Amino acid sequence: MQQRSPHVSRRARAGRPAAAGAVAVLVLAAGAPAAFSATSPSSPSPSSAPAAAGAGSAQDAAAVVGGERLGRPAVQVAPRTGAPELPAALTGRSWLIADAATGEVLAARNAHLPLPPASTLKMLFADTVLPKFDRGLEHKVTPAELAALGAGSSLVGIKENLPYRVEDLWRGVFLASGNDAVHVLSHMNGGLASTVAQMQERATALQARDTRVVSPEGYDQEGQVSSAYDLTLFARAGLRNPDFRSYCATRTARFPGALDKVTGQRSAFDIANTDRLLGKYPGLIGVKNGYTTNAGATFTGAAERDGRTLLVTVMHPEQQAKVYDEAAALLDWGFAAAGKVEPVGRLVEEETGPGASAAPAAEAPASGVLPHAIQQADHALGPAGWTALAFGTALALWAAGRVRSRRRPHPATPALPVLPVLPGGVPVPPRPDYAPHIAYSAPARTAAGTTPRGATAVGGATAVGGSARRRLTRQARSLARTTRARLTATTTPRRGRRS
Repeated sequence: MQQRSPHVSRRARAGRPAAAGAVAVLVLAAGAPAAFSATSPSSPSPSSAPAAAGAGSAQDAAAVVGGERLGRPAVQVAPRTGAPELPAALTGRSWLIADAATGEVLAARNAHLPLPPASTLKMLFADTVLPKFDRGLEHKVTPAELAALGAGSSLVGIKENLPYRVEDLWRGVFLASGNDAVHVLSHMNGGLASTVAQMQERATALQARDTRVVSPEGYDQEGQVSSAYDLTLFARAGLRNPDFRSYCATRTARFPGALDKVTGQRSAFDIANTDRLLGKYPGLIGVKNGYTTNAGATFTGAAERDGRTLLVTVMHPEQQAKVYDEAAALLDWGFAAAGKVEPVGRLVEEETGPGASAAPAAEAPASGVLPHAIQQADHALGPAGWTALAFGTALALWAAGRVRSRRRPHPATPALPVLPVLPGGVPVPPRPDYAPHIAYSAPARTAAGTTPRGATAVGGATAVGGSARRRLTRQARSLARTTRARLTATTTPRRGRRS
């Protein structure tokens, strides 16, 4: 991201004397060489100096993330016999090179020094928001989504009141470092403030403790800082997402343009990745570069060679263009030093909350309460259901009458369960799919003790009307009495007749 506005430059110059003292105190306290003084052209922005000091002290107070050596200000490297020398002309105030697979930090300098990140913070934005939207989803941009862009922001050229696919918006983020694309995606994600809060939560989960997020795109803001260590964590996490990896490796793309009022056709134009190493350094995958007037140049890259992937971050070299030269030199050294240096630290893995992976166990229904699915089935009872229920009741009464009418003793038969009774005296037959311990809820009654009009089904749902229920109940009773009388007449032996 570039902030080219003269207003930004004047504001930065006006505030620089006050910041110089704060930065000088921070650098001297960290033990940095005198060459990186407050007068360096790559000094951090005035607004970020107090926050940087606070973040640094917080890291010092606790155990250093990734290892104690990464908290030291000087160059940290542990060469074995035959290891190549580190590049001589490294001017970055903070840098780190690590193995992406193992997480081993091969060498570093001021790895946890908090500095303004510029557009490299967009890696954290992508880590947070990219998984939430399908790449083929279309979104119509509103004027409000483009209203809060900072002066001099780098833009991909989004037009209001036109639809854009999510994948086009992400190409605008990665290739053109477009703050307008970041703002549109942030509004889709719930707004700028919500996205910033989510980014901070994501940084915390990744154990990026040097990072303080104020704006989603990395625009210079008071208190917004990160570190070479944290930016490397963001890149490592992002590259595990195939979409992230694809976007950051894209060199050129067609981007939707404005609508031609004469022809009604949508135009398009080419955009190119602002990463100057992409396509030039052998095996480079990405990831993200950045620049602001106050922050200077920042770069995080990943490259693969002979099946090995290295991550490199360089922050605030003496000159803007050197960020690419120094990153390439560190990558060359890292590939040459494979197996010839001891790690000086480690990239930590993402923290997971306790029990986050365990699915909550389903709770058993309380006694006397029907499961929701059963209640839903009861809601669907209609006249046909009640008719079937009546016939079932008649059959149950017939079976009971037949047992009682027989005089010859039979083996002991298990007692039938006591069935609950619906309004009108119709018992509810047991259902084979119900657990034995689940009780049926009783019908509701009014203050006068009568059943309210309208049949109340099991679970408390009102089914058919009261008149239909009473008619079906009478029919069931009549059928039961007739059936029982006929069975009794045919099965009862006559007196005086010998068998």
